Amino acid sequence: MFFLIVYFFTIGSVLGSFYNVAGLRIPLKKSIVKPRSQCPFCTKTLGPHELIPVVSYLLQRGKCRRCGSTIHYKYPLIELTTGALFAYCFYKWGFNYELFVALTFVSLLVIILVSDITYMVIPDKVLLFFLPILAIERMLVPLTPWWDSIWGAVFGFSLLLLIAIVSKGGMGGGDIKLFFLIGIVLGLKLTLLAFFLSTLFGALAGIAGIIIGRVKKRQPIPFGPFIVAGSLTAYFYGWDLLSIYMNLLLK
Repeated sequence: MFFLIVYFFTIGSVLGSFYNVAGLRIPLKKSIVKPRSQCPFCTKTLGPHELIPVVSYLLQRGKCRRCGSTIHYKYPLIELTTGALFAYCFYKWGFNYELFVALTFVSLLVIILVSDITYMVIPDKVLLFFLPILAIERMLVPLTPWWDSIWGAVFGFSLLLLIAIVSKGGMGGGDIKLFFLIGIVLGLKLTLLAFFLSTLFGALAGIAGIIIGRVKKRQPIPFGPFIVAGSLTAYFYGWDLLSIYMNLLLK
């Protein structure tokens, strides 16, 4: 079990490096294949020994080997996060069919996280790529009842669209479309929970940012990272949280 968890962590870290590239290039309509990864400051093409997830960053002490410029910590952080999520997915589901859904869902959300943090954009290309994959996986690994995915997708899309209309643009189009995909994976109840948690996390982060002076009032902040956090929390622990909530209501 330990070696399998390490294996999935390694695979996740390697893919996390690729998801970094995808999240950074797709919104700019650049190829995710060419050119090869390079230093953003001196444009030196990185060699294989400089592309080992997390390890290269540590060995180079977070700096480019050629120009000495500081490499942003978000690169190894995304690699670590993706590796940890892949490992946890295997730990939670093992060699179960749901594992395929989980790894695909995590992959989507990590790319969205990178893109939204960097550009405050959730690219349609990413959503359109993952839509048929998640839909097919949910048909092969259905929720109970099977139509819960349909209700979840319709509810997630409709709720955020309604909020966007009422708030006159307070919710981005990418967020609306993303919740359609989230609904396919989570179903109706967990999609509602994911939205609640996303809003809660976003509100808490916004308040904290204002208190410490990092965020100004009415300053727009990307909602994508909070959608990612809320959706993963609902996916991994949603039914446990709902059970705790119902028990509290009945006391």
